[in-house]
Amino acid sequence: MYSPRAIDKMTKSEALHLWHKVNLGSVLDAQADLTSRQTALLMCVYLEEGPHTVRSLALRLHVTKAVITRALNTLSGYGFIARGVDLRDKRSVLIKRTGIGSRYLSEFADRMRQEARLLTHMPTTPRVA
Repeated sequence: MYSPRAIDKMTKSEALHLWHKVNLGSVLDAQADLTSRQTALLMCVYLEEGPHTVRSLALRLHVTKAVITRALNTLSGYGFIARGVDLRDKRSVLIKRTGIGSRYLSEFADRMRQEARLLTHMPTTPRVA
Protein backbone atom coordinates (compact mmCIF):
# COMPACT_ATOMS: atom_id res chain seq x y z
CA MET A 1 0.00 0.00 0.00
CA TYR A 2 2.68 2.49 1.04
CA SER A 3 6.37 2.38 0.31
CA PRO A 4 7.99 1.82 3.72
CA ARG A 5 11.14 3.49 2.42
CA ALA A 6 9.26 6.66 1.47
CA ILE A 7 7.44 6.80 4.80
CA ASP A 8 10.64 6.22 6.77
CA LYS A 9 12.33 9.08 4.92
CA MET A 10 9.51 11.53 5.69
CA THR A 11 10.32 13.70 8.67
CA LYS A 12 7.70 14.72 11.22
CA SER A 13 7.91 18.24 9.87
CA GLU A 14 7.31 17.01 6.31
CA ALA A 15 4.34 14.91 7.43
CA LEU A 16 2.78 17.89 9.20
CA HIS A 17 3.56 20.13 6.25
CA LEU A 18 1.80 17.67 3.93
CA TRP A 19 -1.29 17.53 6.15
CA HIS A 20 -1.31 21.33 6.45
CA LYS A 21 -1.05 21.89 2.68
CA VAL A 22 -3.79 19.38 1.91
CA ASN A 23 -6.20 20.85 4.47
CA LEU A 24 -5.36 24.43 3.60
CA GLY A 25 -5.96 23.68 -0.07
CA SER A 26 -9.37 22.27 0.74
CA VAL A 27 -10.32 25.36 2.71
CA LEU A 28 -9.07 27.74 0.03
CA ASP A 29 -10.90 25.82 -2.70
CA ALA A 30 -14.15 26.17 -0.74
CA GLN A 31 -14.41 22.42 -0.22
CA ALA A 32 -16.69 21.03 2.46
CA ASP A 33 -15.41 22.16 5.84
CA LEU A 34 -15.49 18.87 7.74
CA THR A 35 -14.34 18.30 11.28
CA SER A 36 -11.78 15.60 12.00
CA ARG A 37 -14.54 13.38 13.35
CA GLN A 38 -16.70 13.88 10.25
CA THR A 39 -13.70 13.10 8.04
CA ALA A 40 -12.89 9.97 10.04
CA LEU A 41 -16.51 8.86 9.79
CA LEU A 42 -16.60 9.48 6.05
CA MET A 43 -13.37 7.50 5.61
CA CYS A 44 -14.80 4.61 7.63
CA VAL A 45 -17.83 4.43 5.36
CA TYR A 46 -15.77 4.56 2.16
CA LEU A 47 -12.63 2.61 3.10
CA GLU A 48 -13.86 -0.08 5.49
CA GLU A 49 -16.10 -3.01 4.73
CA GLY A 50 -19.79 -2.48 5.50
CA PRO A 51 -22.58 -2.65 6.08
CA HIS A 52 -22.35 0.49 8.18
CA THR A 53 -24.97 1.42 10.73
CA VAL A 54 -25.14 4.22 13.27
CA ARG A 55 -24.44 1.67 15.98
CA SER A 56 -21.44 0.09 14.21
CA LEU A 57 -19.93 3.49 13.45
CA ALA A 58 -20.42 4.64 17.05
CA LEU A 59 -18.59 1.55 18.28
CA ARG A 60 -15.84 2.03 15.68
CA LEU A 61 -15.21 5.67 16.63
CA HIS A 62 -15.82 5.18 20.36
CA VAL A 63 -18.56 7.80 20.54
CA THR A 64 -22.29 7.79 21.18
CA LYS A 65 -24.91 7.17 18.52
CA ALA A 66 -26.03 10.80 18.97
CA VAL A 67 -22.54 12.01 17.97
CA ILE A 68 -22.66 9.81 14.86
CA THR A 69 -26.15 11.03 13.98
CA ARG A 70 -25.04 14.67 14.13
CA ALA A 71 -22.01 13.94 11.95
CA LEU A 72 -24.16 11.98 9.49
CA ASN A 73 -26.58 14.91 9.30
CA THR A 74 -23.72 17.11 8.12
CA LEU A 75 -22.33 14.50 5.71
CA SER A 76 -25.74 13.82 4.22
CA GLY A 77 -26.29 17.58 3.89
CA TYR A 78 -23.23 17.69 1.64
CA GLY A 79 -24.52 14.63 -0.22
CA PHE A 80 -21.48 12.56 0.84
CA ILE A 81 -23.55 9.74 2.35
CA ALA A 82 -27.13 8.52 2.15
CA ARG A 83 -29.24 6.74 4.71
CA GLY A 84 -31.28 3.70 3.84
CA VAL A 85 -33.46 1.16 5.62
CA ASP A 86 -31.97 -2.21 6.50
CA LEU A 87 -34.45 -4.66 5.00
CA ARG A 88 -33.39 -7.33 7.52
CA ASP A 89 -33.96 -5.04 10.51
CA LYS A 90 -36.29 -2.14 9.80
CA ARG A 91 -35.19 -0.42 13.05
CA SER A 92 -31.63 -0.14 11.74
CA VAL A 93 -30.41 2.56 9.35
CA LEU A 94 -27.73 1.68 6.78
CA ILE A 95 -25.21 4.30 5.79
CA LYS A 96 -24.43 4.23 2.07
CA ARG A 97 -21.82 5.81 -0.18
CA THR A 98 -22.78 8.33 -2.85
CA GLY A 99 -21.21 9.51 -6.08
CA ILE A 100 -20.72 12.98 -4.60
CA GLY A 101 -18.87 11.51 -1.62
CA SER A 102 -16.72 9.33 -3.88
CA ARG A 103 -15.78 12.38 -5.97
CA TYR A 104 -14.96 14.42 -2.86
CA LEU A 105 -12.61 11.74 -1.52
CA SER A 106 -11.09 11.16 -4.95
CA GLU A 107 -10.30 14.87 -5.27
CA PHE A 108 -8.93 14.90 -1.72
CA ALA A 109 -6.68 11.94 -2.56
CA ASP A 110 -5.51 13.71 -5.72
CA ARG A 111 -4.66 16.78 -3.65
CA MET A 112 -2.69 14.62 -1.20
CA ARG A 113 -0.75 13.00 -4.04
CA GLN A 114 0.00 16.36 -5.63
CA GLU A 115 1.17 17.89 -2.37
CA ALA A 116 3.29 14.80 -1.61
CA ARG A 117 4.94 15.15 -5.03
CA LEU A 118 5.66 18.82 -4.34
CA LEU A 119 7.00 17.94 -0.91
CA THR A 120 9.59 15.60 -2.42
CA HIS A 121 10.94 18.49 -4.51
CA MET A 122 11.19 20.96 -1.62
CA PRO A 123 14.58 21.93 -0.25
CA THR A 124 15.37 20.19 3.03
CA THR A 125 16.37 23.43 4.74
CA PRO A 126 14.10 26.46 4.80
CA ARG A 127 15.21 29.42 2.73
CA VAL A 128 15.21 32.93 4.11
CA ALA A 129 13.75 35.48 1.70
